[in-house]
Amino acid sequence: MQNQVLILDFGSQYTQLIARRVRELNIYSEIKPYNNAPKDLSPYQAVILSGSPFSVRADDAPHPDLTEIKGKKPLLGICYGAQYLAHFHGGNVAPSATREYGRAHLSKMESDDSFLDHVTEGSQVWMSHSDTIKELPKNAVCLASTEDVENAAFRLNGEATYGIQFHPEVYHTTEGKQVLENFLVKIAGLKQDWTPDAFVETTVAELKETIGSDKVILGLSGGVDSSVAAMLLHKAIGDQLHCIFVNNGLLRKNEYRDVLEQYKGLGLNVKGVDASARFLEALKGEGEPEKKRKIIGRMFIEVFDDEAHQVENAKWLAQGTIYPDRIESVSASGGPSATIKSHHNVGGLPDFMKLKVVEPLHLLFKDEVRRVGRSIEMPEAILRRHPFPGPGLGIRILGDITAEKVSILQEVDAIFIDGLKKWDLYDKVWQAGAMLLPVQSVGVMGDERTYEKCVALRAVESTDGMTADWVNLPYEFLQKTSNEIINRVKGVNRVVYDISSKPPATIEWE
Repeated sequence: MQNQVLILDFGSQYTQLIARRVRELNIYSEIKPYNNAPKDLSPYQAVILSGSPFSVRADDAPHPDLTEIKGKKPLLGICYGAQYLAHFHGGNVAPSATREYGRAHLSKMESDDSFLDHVTEGSQVWMSHSDTIKELPKNAVCLASTEDVENAAFRLNGEATYGIQFHPEVYHTTEGKQVLENFLVKIAGLKQDWTPDAFVETTVAELKETIGSDKVILGLSGGVDSSVAAMLLHKAIGDQLHCIFVNNGLLRKNEYRDVLEQYKGLGLNVKGVDASARFLEALKGEGEPEKKRKIIGRMFIEVFDDEAHQVENAKWLAQGTIYPDRIESVSASGGPSATIKSHHNVGGLPDFMKLKVVEPLHLLFKDEVRRVGRSIEMPEAILRRHPFPGPGLGIRILGDITAEKVSILQEVDAIFIDGLKKWDLYDKVWQAGAMLLPVQSVGVMGDERTYEKCVALRAVESTDGMTADWVNLPYEFLQKTSNEIINRVKGVNRVVYDISSKPPATIEWE
């Protein structure tokens, strides 16, 4: 694939947002750790250096080798990236007198450079750094300042190398998308042709070539990711695809039955496998979140291995892994970003399972998956479905898992989700669910004292799950939902609503 943007990650909390903003311009971008950059740079027409929690003045500061990039390809340094370009090429970076964080406005703008075309004087930008560029390299030209930052934007003469000390990728930088478009389209000459239709055409062709006449097994979950992955594979190889929908005993209420019914109209070859008892037995007594995830992931693999033997000459296991799964699961292949949690469908297969892995969606963010689904005319009922974690209710039951706890949480979750739909709130929420907490509290029901379980409701708005804000649901809705849960679900006497955002909290509790 040509016409790509390489983003070198130095550990910034905003690196994933850079990739998203570039993709919103219909230009494909991908993130690689600064210390494990691709050896073959020929597919990339431009490179972006991310921000970082490090200081360029520190002894342990990230120090990439830009020999094959700087002066040879269009290069944009953002925040740390800009300070790196200045500091190691003759400029001076020093501690700022005051921490430069928050909103600022561009001034003293150089109008003759296309980098700032259609960016207005006084445009709001977002700063987030404690160091600042005091002096630019001798061959550099200042393109813009702010009230507190003299060198807010600059370029190096004689090459397409630019640096900005603000973050164009965040929404607080009102014309940040324009800055990125100027750099990528006007300066780097990239084409804006990475669209859902183009992705479908390219991916289907690649799947046909890669898989050939082999048979593929895919684990359906009923969610957006696995469903879109299945339809792409179906377009490519037809009946060579064998879909398996596993009841792991941790699904939502009636989900096993409902999802199988839903898939009947898609023309997919789907087999239902009820392995709920097998999963629950394997999870018995285990309460540590990561161990639960690993157990559930292992059991999926074992179930698929059993089913693979029922499909003669199956060669591939297809997964609905998407880009954020990889970002959160792997510390950028040994790079600077922190691992958040493991995902059950990331990390490869054990040696005993003789299947190769194919992941049609591994390049996409969640909203991009939905756009691809619409491009191939999938039902909106599937595409609008809230994300649901692979480990299911297993990571929404804090602590150990029992059949009784699963039953309780299924009832609570059903009341919550059905209520969102009845109140016309479901499509206004990106993801919602209930958590069963490992605490009990005193209550009163009638004339009797109770000592029962507490559940937490969670609803967030987001674009791709990398960041999320809690949703301010109507008090009347929360009141009615709480009453209904306590009155209808035996064993629960207290309901709370989670009002934490990501970061610092994750969407799921485990």
